[in-house]
Amino acid sequence: MKIPIFLSKPTPICDEQKCFLKCLNIFLESEGLEPRTLGVTDYDTKAPLKGIRRIMMESNGLLAIALKKTHIETGCQYKDRRKKYCVKNKWLTSPYCQIEPAMAFQLGLPVLILRDKSVIADGILEKGALGSFMSVFDMKDGCDYFCSDEFLELLREWEADVRTVAKNKGNPPRLY
Repeated sequence: MKIPIFLSKPTPICDEQKCFLKCLNIFLESEGLEPRTLGVTDYDTKAPLKGIRRIMMESNGLLAIALKKTHIETGCQYKDRRKKYCVKNKWLTSPYCQIEPAMAFQLGLPVLILRDKSVIADGILEKGALGSFMSVFDMKDGCDYFCSDEFLELLREWEADVRTVAKNKGNPPRLY
C-alpha cells in the first residue's frame, strides 16, 4: 500500500517543467509514495483551502516544488522606506507554494521544499524558515537532479519522517 503525501506545485508553464514533474512523480511512486494534489489527483467543490486541508489530513507529509510561474523583468522590494532590494530577471512561484507548506507545518506534517534557483527566496521559501534545509535546483539539470546526492539525502530524511507519521497514525492517542 502506497503512503499518501501532499504534492504542492504550480501548474507547469513549459514542457521542461512538465517533464521534471513527471520524473518526480515516477520517482516518488517507485519509493512507495502516492503524490496527491488538489485539481490533479483529488477534486473538491468547496473552497480550495478546505479541499487542501482535507487532502493534507489524509496525507503523511508534504513535498513542495517551487517552480517559476510569474516573471519579474525589473522591480523593487522595500524592506522599509529607505531600504530597497532591486530585482531583475527573477521569478515568483504560485502563492500556494507558500500557503500549502505553512498549512502542513501547522498540522505537524514533515515538509520538504525544493525551489527552482530562479524563484525568489521569500517567505517560507527562505532558507531556514522551517528550520530544515531547502534544496535549490537548476531546471537545466532536469531529471538528473533526482539522482543527485543532495536530493537523495534530503528525500531519505524526509521520507523516514513521512513513514513515521504513517505508522503513528494507526496508534491510539496517549493520555500521558
